[in-house]
Amino acid sequence: MHYKMYEEMMEQPHSLNNTMESEKSHMIEISEKLKEFDKIYLVGCGSSLSTCFSAKDAMNITSNRSIEVYTGYEFYYHKKLQNENAGVILTSQSGETADTLAALRRAQNEGMYTVSIINEDQSTMMQESQDVVLTRCNRETAILGTKTYMTQLMCLYQILFGMEDSPDSQEVLNDLAKIPSITQELLKKTEEDNKALAKKYANYDIFYCMGSGPNYGLAYKLAMTMFMEGALKHACPLYSGEFRHGLIERVEKNIPVIFLDAGYPGDEFTRKSIEFSRKVGAENIVYRMQDYTDINPLLAPFILVVPLEWFIYYLAHYNNEDPGSTRHIGKVRY
Repeated sequence: MHYKMYEEMMEQPHSLNNTMESEKSHMIEISEKLKEFDKIYLVGCGSSLSTCFSAKDAMNITSNRSIEVYTGYEFYYHKKLQNENAGVILTSQSGETADTLAALRRAQNEGMYTVSIINEDQSTMMQESQDVVLTRCNRETAILGTKTYMTQLMCLYQILFGMEDSPDSQEVLNDLAKIPSITQELLKKTEEDNKALAKKYANYDIFYCMGSGPNYGLAYKLAMTMFMEGALKHACPLYSGEFRHGLIERVEKNIPVIFLDAGYPGDEFTRKSIEFSRKVGAENIVYRMQDYTDINPLLAPFILVVPLEWFIYYLAHYNNEDPGSTRHIGKVRY
């Protein structure tokens, strides 16, 4: 049986290509504006927050720019934002996320330059933001986000790394252009292995998700939206360096821990955590970027999310759940 998420996963390469073809020149213009600012804020919620985490941590490895990440309401209620010579990039699939919309209006009132990355051309954020990058995904219905996640992340990388003139940043941008074709290949070759993995872990109820650098953002998405919203499993994301400050006391035999490894400096701790977990008999599930491609490791979230999508898709299926449906999101207001 194919759920709606299946169709949207398969549309990812086209959405990536279409977005880049339609918006690249505009994103280059935005990069030129943002490079003049002293401070850049990235704002999002849920899956959109995870793209902000990944983009910021990728930039931190190659750039000394001051970039901060906030959820929508954390930004809105913050008492000491730098409003002079600052720009804000806001991310929202729908363009109607209440938290992020409130942050947009706060930024506008503070006189900051605002850019919204959204997928809905009739949305409120489309109308109110000073600048807009429109991802070309058509409507996405699966709650956990596949094609909108990928295109949003691609836009953040294009804009942020487009501000830099270094050889490292240019390499990232050159390899970013390869992501649509690599995604197409990964969708074909990673399904069966992760279908089998999902069947093995179908009856497990809690998963820990660990990554360093840009992969922490993916670990956050994996836990918060993919496991909890898509597969309806308990999950917790952690920076790899934080393993020894909490999870080390809870990891034990038969507890699944998903490790994301791309060879970042912080992955020294990822590998130490893998070894410790192995010794105590935990169920280590390791996704290594080097097993899939040899492009710049800062692009690991784009690569590792594809096999993880298959894992979550079939994990939900084997538990008789539609990975794109919701129980409460969009139905309960608070």
